Amino acid sequence: MSGRPAAAGAPDAAQGDGQALYLGRVMHQRLRPRRHRLGYRVYSLLLDIDRVPALAARSRLFSLGRFNLFSLQWRDYGAGDAQGPRAHVEQQLQAAGLPTGGRIRLLTMPRILGYAFNPLSVYFCDAPTGGLQAILYEVNNTFGQRHSYLLPVAADHAGVIEQRCDKQLYVSPFLGLDMHYRFRIRPPEENASADSPLAVGVDAVDAQGPLLVARLDARARPLGDAALLRAFFSHPLLTLKVIGAIHWEALQLWLKGVGLVARPAPPQNPVTVSPAESPALPSGPSATLRPTP
Repeated sequence: MSGRPAAAGAPDAAQGDGQALYLGRVMHQRLRPRRHRLGYRVYSLLLDIDRVPALAARSRLFSLGRFNLFSLQWRDYGAGDAQGPRAHVEQQLQAAGLPTGGRIRLLTMPRILGYAFNPLSVYFCDAPTGGLQAILYEVNNTFGQRHSYLLPVAADHAGVIEQRCDKQLYVSPFLGLDMHYRFRIRPPEENASADSPLAVGVDAVDAQGPLLVARLDARARPLGDAALLRAFFSHPLLTLKVIGAIHWEALQLWLKGVGLVARPAPPQNPVTVSPAESPALPSGPSATLRPTP
């Protein structure tokens, strides 16, 4: 397995290792047949997957593979490999015709007091020589299923990345599979400096146009125990709040008369890979994200 070795005692994000705590807000809006909107504050961790053991070793509040106030379990990601998701992600990079061995940064919510549910985790995959070459979107639904989309990044992207892929996994009981996703991403800065912006926009689009739009806007903070403790108290029990919000909003949609869609069998392949020769590009403008000044 290729990859960069984890460096024990690696510096904090503020010192330039590309890791950070991102504080921000999520917005979801359904556009038809009934309009429905929700928004709440969230935080996520941006983690260099090779440096997670070093981060856990120097932190009192964050652990890898064991219970803590904040923790990460590699079984929650990729193929569930106890050694971490690098081998899984690099397998998809190879399938796309892309080189392996570069830095991989994971944007995700950690487990809080042992519990987490991540509707979407995002892997920013660098080329071995540096520079973002692909993004892997890892989607989990509330039925215990997971599917990922590996999309190459155009070399000439100018700050904001636009991508598209067909939807493969049943996620919401109010949305079918006959649609595609449009992504509009402002990726983290190279070293995720303090207060640097990050944005993730996703449109679920059917034959009539955007049906559901979602957006995360966040700002970086140095990743350390003090920042984690502040986030814990300013966003109490965040991961429980996320799963609770999903079911509460589903109930409200049902009460508004939005019909349920039968759940199909999960896709045979756990990952959808777009080859590097023909990167997935968006069709038409995004409904959620405009370039941020």
